[in-house]
Amino acid sequence: MKTFDHLSVIGLREWIALPELGMVGLRAKIDTGASTSTLHASDIVPFEKDGERWVRFTAHLGTLVQRRHRCEAQVVSVKTIKSSNGLAQTRYVIRTLLALGDRAWPIEFTLACRKTMRYRVLLGSKALVQGQLVVNPALAYVQDKPTFSLPGAQ
Repeated sequence: MKTFDHLSVIGLREWIALPELGMVGLRAKIDTGASTSTLHASDIVPFEKDGERWVRFTAHLGTLVQRRHRCEAQVVSVKTIKSSNGLAQTRYVIRTLLALGDRAWPIEFTLACRKTMRYRVLLGSKALVQGQLVVNPALAYVQDKPTFSLPGAQ
């Protein structure tokens, strides 16, 4: 029998924070069928900063009460993603710190419009592997809300 004693257990939905972007109290849905994680964003504008590619965007938080947060992040890459409806879409990829429970580690997010979706953040399988997480889909909100924050984070 295989055991998962070195892995942290999470549920199908968890509270997260993205402290480098100044965002806390986000509900994320775990999507083991997606490789890359996705963050709901609009008003995405590419720009150059110190010779590097960056994007400004509006992150959308909450499902019932809409909150918006302006962000800037360095572009890691641009990917063509095939969504669940079969359409291909070009998306910017950023890398930022993910805080879940009492741990934090850097992961990549694609920026995409998820306004018709219930959850504004999807955590894909790469983030789960990097965080050494195992999912129990019968559970939700197993981990405490993250307390990790950076100076100046909201």
